[in-house]
Amino acid sequence: MILSDVKILEGIEKGEIVIEPFDISNLGTNSYDVHLGKSLAFYKDHILDAKKHNEIVHFDIPEEGFVLHPNTLYLGVTEEYTETHNSVPFLEGKSSVGRLGIDIHATAGKGDVGFCNTWTLEISCTHPVRVYAGMPIGQLIYFMVEGDIKNYYNKKVGAKYNTRTIKPVESMMWKNKF
Repeated sequence: MILSDVKILEGIEKGEIVIEPFDISNLGTNSYDVHLGKSLAFYKDHILDAKKHNEIVHFDIPEEGFVLHPNTLYLGVTEEYTETHNSVPFLEGKSSVGRLGIDIHATAGKGDVGFCNTWTLEISCTHPVRVYAGMPIGQLIYFMVEGDIKNYYNKKVGAKYNTRTIKPVESMMWKNKF
């Protein structure tokens, strides 16, 4: 079941959902709009290796915006820090962003109950497009969880993305054993 605007607000009032900063004008019928933070990153190496730590280069989006280019994976971050303690957040791109040819996540659109952080975005585009810090980039949709929860993400031993950040975070796949 997807939470309505009223249920999202109830969750915020109860502390079950946290959105910082929160602006009521970003609340839709059943979602909350999030915005592109000022920091972007790209990988240093052209060839990435799932078994090693692939370093990234961070930079801030200038006032005049930054042009994304096809065939490059950019890591972005939401301005909003979020927490969910009893629902599953899903991050989807806004249709207006998609119509510019921008994808904001390759595979990581679902958060876990207990996820407490900004969202790292896996940004790619179909043709060159200028983006700006603070532009609407996606929307969070919240789904109710049925049943008790034992393993909250923010309490999970070995969770790789628990450190609060305002910058995009590179893949931590290399920390897995395989």
